[in-house]
Amino acid sequence: MTTGKNYKKIIVLGGDGFCGWPTSLRLSRLGHEVIMIDNLSRRRIDEESGTNSLTPIQPVDMRLRAWEEVSGNQIRFHHIDIAEEYDRLLSAICEEKPDVIIHFAEQRSAPYSMKSSVLKRYTVSNNVNATHHVLCAIVESGLDIHLIHLGTMGVYGYGSEGVRIPEGYLDIEVKTDKGDRVHQQILYPTNPGSVYHMTKSLDQLLFHYYNKNDRLRITDLHQGIVWGTHTPETQADERLINRFDYDGDYGTVLNRFLMQAAVGHPITVHGTGGQTRAFIHIQDSVRCLQLAVDHPPELGDRVLIMNQMTETRRVIDLARMVSRLTGSEIAFVSNPRKEAAENELHVDNHKFIAKGLVPVTLNEGLMMEVNEIAQKYAYRTDYLKIPARSTWTKEQQPGEIQRPYVDNFK
Repeated sequence: MTTGKNYKKIIVLGGDGFCGWPTSLRLSRLGHEVIMIDNLSRRRIDEESGTNSLTPIQPVDMRLRAWEEVSGNQIRFHHIDIAEEYDRLLSAICEEKPDVIIHFAEQRSAPYSMKSSVLKRYTVSNNVNATHHVLCAIVESGLDIHLIHLGTMGVYGYGSEGVRIPEGYLDIEVKTDKGDRVHQQILYPTNPGSVYHMTKSLDQLLFHYYNKNDRLRITDLHQGIVWGTHTPETQADERLINRFDYDGDYGTVLNRFLMQAAVGHPITVHGTGGQTRAFIHIQDSVRCLQLAVDHPPELGDRVLIMNQMTETRRVIDLARMVSRLTGSEIAFVSNPRKEAAENELHVDNHKFIAKGLVPVTLNEGLMMEVNEIAQKYAYRTDYLKIPARSTWTKEQQPGEIQRPYVDNFK
Protein backbone atom coordinates (compact mmCIF):
# COMPACT_ATOMS: atom_id res chain seq x y z
CA MET A 1 0.00 0.00 0.00
CA THR A 2 1.33 3.42 -0.96
CA THR A 3 1.69 5.77 1.99
CA GLY A 4 2.21 9.49 2.37
CA LYS A 5 0.48 12.65 3.49
CA ASN A 6 -1.87 12.69 0.48
CA TYR A 7 -3.09 9.15 1.06
CA LYS A 8 -5.86 8.41 3.51
CA LYS A 9 -7.36 5.52 5.39
CA ILE A 10 -10.95 5.23 4.20
CA ILE A 11 -13.79 3.07 5.49
CA VAL A 12 -16.43 2.44 2.81
CA LEU A 13 -19.76 1.46 4.32
CA GLY A 14 -21.80 -0.53 1.82
CA GLY A 15 -18.71 -1.19 -0.27
CA ASP A 16 -20.16 -4.31 -1.94
CA GLY A 17 -22.93 -2.36 -3.71
CA PHE A 18 -23.49 -0.83 -7.14
CA CYS A 19 -21.78 2.48 -6.28
CA GLY A 20 -19.74 1.33 -3.29
CA TRP A 21 -17.81 -1.37 -5.15
CA PRO A 22 -16.36 0.70 -8.02
CA THR A 23 -15.67 3.55 -5.58
CA SER A 24 -13.70 1.23 -3.30
CA LEU A 25 -11.64 -0.01 -6.24
CA ARG A 26 -10.91 3.49 -7.53
CA LEU A 27 -9.77 4.77 -4.13
CA SER A 28 -7.61 1.67 -3.62
CA ARG A 29 -6.02 2.10 -7.05
CA LEU A 30 -5.18 5.72 -6.18
CA GLY A 31 -3.20 4.53 -3.16
CA HIS A 32 -5.66 5.05 -0.33
CA GLU A 33 -6.00 2.33 2.31
CA VAL A 34 -9.56 1.05 1.93
CA ILE A 35 -11.57 -0.98 4.42
CA MET A 36 -15.01 -2.16 3.34
CA ILE A 37 -17.83 -2.69 5.82
CA ASP A 38 -21.01 -4.33 4.52
CA ASN A 39 -23.75 -6.65 5.77
CA LEU A 40 -24.26 -7.98 2.21
CA SER A 41 -27.97 -7.13 2.46
CA ARG A 42 -28.22 -6.34 -1.25
CA ARG A 43 -27.33 -9.96 -2.01
CA ARG A 44 -29.88 -11.12 0.55
CA ILE A 45 -32.59 -8.97 -1.07
CA ASP A 46 -31.82 -10.64 -4.39
CA GLU A 47 -32.31 -14.04 -2.79
CA GLU A 48 -35.55 -13.05 -1.06
CA SER A 49 -36.96 -11.40 -4.21
CA GLY A 50 -35.84 -14.16 -6.57
CA THR A 51 -33.86 -11.63 -8.62
CA ASN A 52 -30.21 -11.30 -9.54
CA SER A 53 -27.81 -8.94 -11.23
CA LEU A 54 -27.73 -9.43 -14.99
CA THR A 55 -23.94 -9.52 -14.67
CA PRO A 56 -22.56 -12.42 -12.61
CA ILE A 57 -21.38 -11.04 -9.24
CA GLN A 58 -18.75 -13.10 -7.46
CA PRO A 59 -18.74 -13.71 -3.68
CA VAL A 60 -17.18 -10.81 -1.82
CA ASP A 61 -14.08 -12.76 -0.79
CA MET A 62 -13.40 -13.73 -4.42
CA ARG A 63 -13.90 -10.13 -5.52
CA LEU A 64 -11.36 -8.89 -2.99
CA ARG A 65 -8.88 -11.62 -3.83
CA ALA A 66 -9.17 -10.81 -7.53
CA TRP A 67 -8.55 -7.13 -6.84
CA GLU A 68 -5.38 -7.90 -4.89
CA GLU A 69 -4.17 -10.13 -7.73
CA VAL A 70 -4.90 -7.50 -10.37
CA SER A 71 -3.75 -4.37 -8.54
CA GLY A 72 -1.37 -5.56 -5.83
CA ASN A 73 -3.51 -3.59 -3.33
CA GLN A 74 -5.45 -5.17 -0.50
CA ILE A 75 -8.93 -4.10 0.54
CA ARG A 76 -9.87 -5.45 3.96
CA PHE A 77 -13.47 -6.41 4.76
CA HIS A 78 -15.62 -6.45 7.90
CA HIS A 79 -19.07 -8.08 7.86
CA ILE A 80 -21.06 -5.71 10.09
CA ASP A 81 -24.70 -4.63 10.04
CA ILE A 82 -24.20 -0.99 11.01
CA ALA A 83 -27.94 -0.47 11.59
CA GLU A 84 -28.04 -3.27 14.17
CA GLU A 85 -24.49 -3.76 15.49
CA TYR A 86 -23.50 -0.39 16.85
CA ASP A 87 -20.82 -1.71 19.22
CA ARG A 88 -19.05 -3.56 16.41
CA LEU A 89 -19.18 -0.47 14.20
CA LEU A 90 -17.75 1.70 16.98
CA SER A 91 -14.98 -0.83 17.66
CA ALA A 92 -14.05 -0.95 13.97
CA ILE A 93 -13.86 2.85 13.80
CA CYS A 94 -11.80 3.10 16.98
CA GLU A 95 -9.41 0.37 15.84
CA GLU A 96 -9.00 1.56 12.25
CA LYS A 97 -8.94 5.31 13.01
CA PRO A 98 -9.99 6.29 9.47
CA ASP A 99 -9.51 9.74 8.00
CA VAL A 100 -12.67 9.35 5.93
CA ILE A 101 -15.88 7.31 6.14
CA ILE A 102 -17.97 7.01 2.98
CA HIS A 103 -21.55 6.00 3.73
CA PHE A 104 -23.39 4.01 1.04
CA ALA A 105 -24.96 1.56 3.50
CA GLU A 106 -28.66 2.20 2.94
CA GLN A 107 -31.50 0.41 1.15
CA ARG A 108 -31.41 2.39 -2.11
CA SER A 109 -34.58 1.54 -4.03
CA ALA A 110 -37.70 3.72 -4.00
CA PRO A 111 -39.96 0.99 -5.50
CA TYR A 112 -38.67 -1.60 -3.01
CA SER A 113 -39.41 0.80 -0.14
CA MET A 114 -43.04 1.07 -1.32
CA LYS A 115 -43.87 -2.62 -1.87
CA SER A 116 -45.39 -3.33 1.55
CA SER A 117 -45.60 -2.05 5.11
CA VAL A 118 -42.89 -4.56 6.02
CA LEU A 119 -40.44 -3.07 3.53
CA LYS A 120 -41.43 0.50 4.36
CA ARG A 121 -40.59 -0.17 8.00
CA TYR A 122 -37.40 -2.01 7.07
CA THR A 123 -36.23 0.88 4.89
CA VAL A 124 -36.83 3.47 7.61
CA SER A 125 -35.30 1.34 10.35
CA ASN A 126 -32.27 0.33 8.30
CA ASN A 127 -31.49 3.66 6.69
CA VAL A 128 -32.13 6.03 9.59
CA ASN A 129 -30.49 3.78 12.17
CA ALA A 130 -27.48 3.23 9.94
CA THR A 131 -26.90 6.95 9.48
CA HIS A 132 -27.50 7.79 13.13
CA HIS A 133 -25.22 5.00 14.31
CA VAL A 134 -22.41 6.29 12.10
CA LEU A 135 -22.80 9.80 13.47
CA CYS A 136 -22.93 8.59 17.08
CA ALA A 137 -19.89 6.36 16.56
CA ILE A 138 -17.83 9.20 15.11
CA VAL A 139 -18.71 11.41 18.07
CA GLU A 140 -18.02 8.63 20.60
CA SER A 141 -14.70 7.76 18.97
CA GLY A 142 -13.42 11.30 19.51
CA LEU A 143 -11.72 11.16 16.10
CA ASP A 144 -11.71 13.91 13.47
CA ILE A 145 -13.30 11.96 10.62
CA HIS A 146 -14.67 13.38 7.38
CA LEU A 147 -18.03 11.70 6.71
CA ILE A 148 -19.15 11.54 3.07
CA HIS A 149 -22.73 10.42 2.47
CA LEU A 150 -24.35 9.38 -0.80
CA GLY A 151 -27.76 11.01 -0.81
CA THR A 152 -30.19 11.57 -3.66
CA MET A 153 -31.59 14.38 -5.79
CA GLY A 154 -34.96 12.86 -4.89
CA VAL A 155 -34.97 14.63 -1.51
CA TYR A 156 -36.00 17.75 -3.44
CA GLY A 157 -38.85 16.08 -5.29
CA TYR A 158 -39.10 16.44 -9.05
CA GLY A 159 -40.78 19.78 -9.58
CA SER A 160 -38.64 22.91 -9.54
CA GLU A 161 -41.30 25.29 -10.95
CA GLY A 162 -38.66 26.97 -13.07
CA VAL A 163 -36.34 27.51 -10.08
CA ARG A 164 -32.82 26.14 -10.29
CA ILE A 165 -32.42 23.78 -7.34
CA PRO A 166 -29.43 25.03 -5.31
CA GLU A 167 -26.79 22.87 -3.70
CA GLY A 168 -28.43 22.36 -0.35
CA TYR A 169 -29.19 25.87 0.86
CA LEU A 170 -31.83 28.41 -0.06
CA ASP A 171 -31.59 32.18 0.45
CA ILE A 172 -34.76 33.52 2.08
CA GLU A 173 -36.02 36.82 3.43
CA VAL A 174 -38.21 36.91 6.55
CA LYS A 175 -40.20 39.92 7.69
CA THR A 176 -40.23 40.42 11.49
CA ASP A 177 -43.14 41.75 13.55
CA LYS A 178 -41.42 45.16 13.56
CA GLY A 179 -41.26 45.20 9.77
CA ASP A 180 -37.54 44.50 9.53
CA ARG A 181 -36.36 42.22 6.77
CA VAL A 182 -34.00 39.43 7.88
CA HIS A 183 -31.95 37.48 5.34
CA GLN A 184 -31.20 33.81 6.12
CA GLN A 185 -30.06 30.60 4.47
CA ILE A 186 -32.03 27.46 5.20
CA LEU A 187 -31.85 23.88 3.98
CA TYR A 188 -33.73 23.68 0.69
CA PRO A 189 -37.18 22.26 1.57
CA THR A 190 -37.47 18.53 1.01
CA ASN A 191 -40.33 16.96 -0.92
CA PRO A 192 -39.75 13.18 -0.85
CA GLY A 193 -41.75 11.04 -3.25
CA SER A 194 -41.24 7.66 -1.53
CA VAL A 195 -40.34 6.18 1.84
CA TYR A 196 -36.78 5.72 0.57
CA HIS A 197 -36.50 9.39 -0.36
CA MET A 198 -37.99 10.32 3.01
CA THR A 199 -35.16 8.50 4.80
CA LYS A 200 -32.62 10.53 2.82
CA SER A 201 -34.45 13.69 3.88
CA LEU A 202 -34.18 12.56 7.51
CA ASP A 203 -30.47 11.90 6.95
CA GLN A 204 -30.08 15.53 5.92
CA LEU A 205 -31.57 16.73 9.23
CA LEU A 206 -29.34 14.36 11.21
CA PHE A 207 -26.28 15.74 9.44
CA HIS A 208 -27.37 19.31 10.11
CA TYR A 209 -27.78 18.59 13.83
CA TYR A 210 -24.51 16.69 14.40
CA ASN A 211 -22.58 19.23 12.36
CA LYS A 212 -24.05 22.06 14.48
CA ASN A 213 -23.85 20.30 17.84
CA ASP A 214 -20.68 18.20 17.55
CA ARG A 215 -18.83 20.01 14.76
CA LEU A 216 -18.60 16.91 12.58
CA ARG A 217 -17.14 17.43 9.12
CA ILE A 218 -19.77 16.17 6.69
CA THR A 219 -20.24 16.14 2.92
CA ASP A 220 -23.69 15.14 1.63
CA LEU A 221 -23.86 14.24 -2.06
CA HIS A 222 -27.30 14.51 -3.65
CA GLN A 223 -26.91 12.12 -6.55
CA GLY A 224 -28.95 11.77 -9.72
CA ILE A 225 -29.94 8.49 -11.36
CA VAL A 226 -26.86 6.42 -12.15
CA TRP A 227 -26.48 4.71 -15.52
CA GLY A 228 -23.75 2.53 -16.96
CA THR A 229 -21.92 -0.36 -15.31
CA HIS A 230 -18.20 -0.32 -16.08
CA THR A 231 -15.37 1.71 -14.64
CA PRO A 232 -11.74 1.08 -15.66
CA GLU A 233 -11.22 -0.85 -12.42
CA THR A 234 -14.25 -3.16 -12.78
CA GLN A 235 -13.15 -3.95 -16.36
CA ALA A 236 -9.74 -5.15 -15.21
CA ASP A 237 -10.96 -8.69 -14.53
CA GLU A 238 -14.24 -10.54 -15.08
CA ARG A 239 -14.39 -11.29 -11.36
CA LEU A 240 -14.52 -7.55 -10.60
CA ILE A 241 -17.58 -6.81 -12.74
CA ASN A 242 -20.13 -4.40 -11.29
CA ARG A 243 -23.83 -4.99 -10.70
CA PHE A 244 -26.36 -4.53 -13.50
CA ASP A 245 -29.85 -4.41 -12.01
CA TYR A 246 -32.73 -4.60 -14.49
CA ASP A 247 -35.69 -5.63 -12.33
CA GLY A 248 -38.59 -3.29 -11.59
CA ASP A 249 -37.35 -2.51 -8.09
CA TYR A 250 -33.63 -1.84 -8.48
CA GLY A 251 -33.01 -1.29 -12.18
CA THR A 252 -32.39 2.39 -12.98
CA VAL A 253 -34.36 3.72 -15.91
CA LEU A 254 -31.72 4.06 -18.66
CA ASN A 255 -30.02 0.75 -17.80
CA ARG A 256 -33.46 -0.88 -17.90
CA PHE A 257 -34.19 0.60 -21.33
CA LEU A 258 -30.87 -0.58 -22.74
CA MET A 259 -31.28 -4.04 -21.25
CA GLN A 260 -34.84 -4.34 -22.60
CA ALA A 261 -33.62 -3.40 -26.07
CA ALA A 262 -30.79 -5.95 -25.86
CA VAL A 263 -33.12 -8.84 -25.07
CA GLY A 264 -35.88 -7.91 -27.49
CA HIS A 265 -38.33 -6.61 -24.89
CA PRO A 266 -40.28 -3.40 -25.61
CA ILE A 267 -38.84 -0.30 -23.98
CA THR A 268 -41.33 0.33 -21.17
CA VAL A 269 -42.10 3.98 -20.43
CA HIS A 270 -44.13 4.74 -17.30
CA GLY A 271 -47.06 7.07 -17.93
CA THR A 272 -46.41 9.74 -20.56
CA GLY A 273 -42.63 9.68 -20.13
CA GLY A 274 -42.74 13.41 -19.44
CA GLN A 275 -40.90 12.99 -16.13
CA THR A 276 -37.59 14.89 -16.08
CA ARG A 277 -34.79 13.37 -14.02
CA ALA A 278 -31.15 14.11 -13.22
CA PHE A 279 -28.56 11.60 -14.47
CA ILE A 280 -24.92 10.70 -13.91
CA HIS A 281 -22.72 7.98 -15.39
CA ILE A 282 -21.18 5.50 -12.94
CA GLN A 283 -17.70 6.72 -13.92
CA ASP A 284 -18.65 10.27 -12.91
CA SER A 285 -20.25 9.02 -9.70
CA VAL A 286 -16.94 7.43 -8.72
CA ARG A 287 -15.03 10.53 -9.81
CA CYS A 288 -17.27 12.74 -7.65
CA LEU A 289 -16.60 10.55 -4.61
CA GLN A 290 -12.89 10.87 -5.31
CA LEU A 291 -13.21 14.68 -5.49
CA ALA A 292 -15.17 14.71 -2.23
CA VAL A 293 -12.35 12.78 -0.53
CA ASP A 294 -9.80 15.24 -1.89
CA HIS A 295 -11.76 18.36 -0.87
CA PRO A 296 -13.08 17.96 2.69
CA PRO A 297 -14.81 20.81 4.50
CA GLU A 298 -12.82 22.57 7.19
CA LEU A 299 -13.52 21.88 10.85
CA GLY A 300 -16.34 24.21 11.83
CA ASP A 301 -17.78 24.52 8.30
CA ARG A 302 -21.46 23.75 7.84
CA VAL A 303 -22.47 20.55 6.01
CA LEU A 304 -21.11 20.68 2.46
CA ILE A 305 -23.93 19.72 0.12
CA MET A 306 -23.19 19.07 -3.55
CA ASN A 307 -25.55 17.99 -6.34
CA GLN A 308 -23.91 14.94 -7.89
CA MET A 309 -25.42 14.95 -11.37
CA THR A 310 -24.29 15.92 -14.86
CA GLU A 311 -27.47 16.45 -16.92
CA THR A 312 -31.26 16.29 -16.89
CA ARG A 313 -33.38 14.42 -19.44
CA ARG A 314 -37.03 13.52 -19.98
CA VAL A 315 -37.73 9.80 -19.74
CA ILE A 316 -39.46 9.71 -23.14
CA ASP A 317 -36.41 11.33 -24.74
CA LEU A 318 -34.19 8.61 -23.29
CA ALA A 319 -36.54 5.96 -24.65
CA ARG A 320 -36.38 7.55 -28.10
CA MET A 321 -32.56 7.62 -27.98
CA VAL A 322 -32.43 3.93 -27.15
CA SER A 323 -35.05 3.13 -29.78
CA ARG A 324 -33.05 4.94 -32.46
CA LEU A 325 -29.86 3.13 -31.47
CA THR A 326 -31.34 -0.35 -31.26
CA GLY A 327 -34.46 -0.38 -33.42
CA SER A 328 -36.60 -1.44 -30.45
CA GLU A 329 -40.21 -0.37 -30.09
CA ILE A 330 -41.43 1.78 -27.21
CA ALA A 331 -44.39 0.69 -25.11
CA PHE A 332 -46.28 2.74 -22.54
CA VAL A 333 -47.16 1.17 -19.19
CA SER A 334 -49.25 2.56 -16.37
CA ASN A 335 -47.15 4.61 -13.98
CA PRO A 336 -46.88 2.82 -10.61
CA ARG A 337 -45.70 6.00 -8.85
CA LYS A 338 -47.79 8.80 -7.40
CA GLU A 339 -46.23 11.74 -9.24
CA ALA A 340 -46.90 14.44 -11.78
CA ALA A 341 -47.17 13.17 -15.36
CA GLU A 342 -44.63 15.80 -16.45
CA ASN A 343 -42.20 18.10 -14.69
CA GLU A 344 -39.36 20.50 -15.24
CA LEU A 345 -36.07 20.10 -13.39
CA HIS A 346 -33.27 22.67 -13.20
CA VAL A 347 -30.29 21.80 -11.01
CA ASP A 348 -27.16 23.65 -9.92
CA ASN A 349 -24.02 21.48 -9.96
CA HIS A 350 -21.27 24.10 -10.13
CA LYS A 351 -19.37 22.86 -7.06
CA PHE A 352 -18.18 19.62 -8.67
CA ILE A 353 -17.47 21.40 -11.95
CA ALA A 354 -15.34 23.91 -10.02
CA LYS A 355 -13.44 21.02 -8.41
CA GLY A 356 -12.43 19.63 -11.80
CA LEU A 357 -15.23 17.28 -12.86
CA VAL A 358 -15.42 16.91 -16.64
CA PRO A 359 -18.85 15.31 -17.06
CA VAL A 360 -19.50 12.16 -19.05
CA THR A 361 -22.80 12.98 -20.75
CA LEU A 362 -25.19 10.64 -22.51
CA ASN A 363 -23.56 9.50 -25.73
CA GLU A 364 -24.11 6.68 -28.18
CA GLY A 365 -20.76 5.01 -27.49
CA LEU A 366 -21.35 4.48 -23.79
CA MET A 367 -25.01 3.63 -24.34
CA MET A 368 -24.04 0.92 -26.82
CA GLU A 369 -21.41 -0.32 -24.37
CA VAL A 370 -24.19 -0.89 -21.83
CA ASN A 371 -26.32 -2.52 -24.53
CA GLU A 372 -23.46 -4.87 -25.38
CA ILE A 373 -23.08 -5.86 -21.72
CA ALA A 374 -26.80 -6.63 -21.65
CA GLN A 375 -26.53 -8.70 -24.83
CA LYS A 376 -23.56 -10.63 -23.45
CA TYR A 377 -25.45 -11.67 -20.33
CA ALA A 378 -28.94 -11.83 -21.85
CA TYR A 379 -29.10 -15.55 -21.05
CA ARG A 380 -29.36 -14.60 -17.35
CA THR A 381 -32.55 -12.57 -17.89
CA ASP A 382 -35.70 -13.42 -15.96
CA TYR A 383 -38.41 -11.80 -18.07
CA LEU A 384 -40.90 -11.97 -15.20
CA LYS A 385 -38.75 -9.52 -13.22
CA ILE A 386 -38.70 -6.81 -15.89
CA PRO A 387 -42.11 -5.14 -15.15
CA ALA A 388 -42.31 -2.70 -12.25
CA ARG A 389 -44.88 -4.22 -9.89
CA SER A 390 -44.47 -1.99 -6.84
CA THR A 391 -47.25 0.62 -6.65
CA TRP A 392 -47.46 3.78 -4.54
CA THR A 393 -51.20 3.59 -3.71
CA LYS A 394 -53.84 0.89 -3.43
CA GLU A 395 -55.74 2.37 -6.37
CA GLN A 396 -52.86 1.94 -8.79
CA GLN A 397 -52.17 -1.23 -10.73
CA PRO A 398 -48.73 -2.69 -11.48
CA GLY A 399 -47.23 -1.47 -14.74
CA GLU A 400 -48.20 -3.70 -17.65
CA ILE A 401 -47.76 -2.89 -21.32
CA GLN A 402 -50.78 -0.93 -22.56
CA ARG A 403 -49.97 -0.26 -26.21
CA PRO A 404 -46.98 -0.05 -28.55
CA TYR A 405 -45.73 3.42 -29.30
CA VAL A 406 -44.57 4.44 -32.75
CA ASP A 407 -42.58 7.66 -32.94
CA ASN A 408 -41.22 9.39 -36.01
CA PHE A 409 -38.79 11.38 -33.78
CA LYS A 410 -39.78 14.66 -35.40
